[in-house]
Amino acid sequence: MTVAFEEKAVLEFKGRMLMMTVLLLKDLDPNTLHRQVSQRLDEAAQWLRDAPVVVDLADPGSADQVGLMAAVDTLRGLGVNLVALARNEHLDSDTAAMLGLGSISLAGGRDVPRSAEPAPAEQPAEPGHTLVIDQPVRSGQQIYSRGDLIVLAPVSTGAELLAEGHIHVYNTLRGRALAGVRGDQSARIFCQKLDAELVSIAGIYRVAEDLPEQHRKQAVHITLDGDAMRFADLK
Repeated sequence: MTVAFEEKAVLEFKGRMLMMTVLLLKDLDPNTLHRQVSQRLDEAAQWLRDAPVVVDLADPGSADQVGLMAAVDTLRGLGVNLVALARNEHLDSDTAAMLGLGSISLAGGRDVPRSAEPAPAEQPAEPGHTLVIDQPVRSGQQIYSRGDLIVLAPVSTGAELLAEGHIHVYNTLRGRALAGVRGDQSARIFCQKLDAELVSIAGIYRVAEDLPEQHRKQAVHITLDGDAMRFADLK
């Protein structure tokens, strides 16, 4: 007599959208990378320090393995959460494995062409000034204001708004909005239609899947109450 035992499942594959940050490297010089990445991390909210990062190269055909290893070591030394290398005809999964990284294709993602340089708005000359943007903020663009930031046009997926003060979007917000990036917990986010990838105030953040259902695609006013993010109807 044969007795069959049903093995208990110990794993489950689940479909889930996870947000990663792509770090496009235009130069592999370790000293330049260390200086510029350190500055960006000093200015960034906590979510960027924790975000899983995919390394992409602007000119993968000219990259040598020694330079690539030095760049990756520099990034790891700064605490960048590297998870994968962007795969292409010049950089395959074997190269990624050599670097201790996974391999991922960005071909299916929504991105701006490499030949199109993002055109971030200039920062105001003095802190506390309000920056007003009346053109659409497109994927790959980053806008930084040393005071409040007012956007009168749509903000696309893949775009990023950063302000040391409040952020006002009098249109649809589909990208990332980070207010109070220097730690101002009184900063607020206002938008006419919330469809964001991420919203953050003073380093406290929510990603798209954690946004309150009742406020999705609605006009909202976002504030911080201690470590909790509060969402209210914008009337």
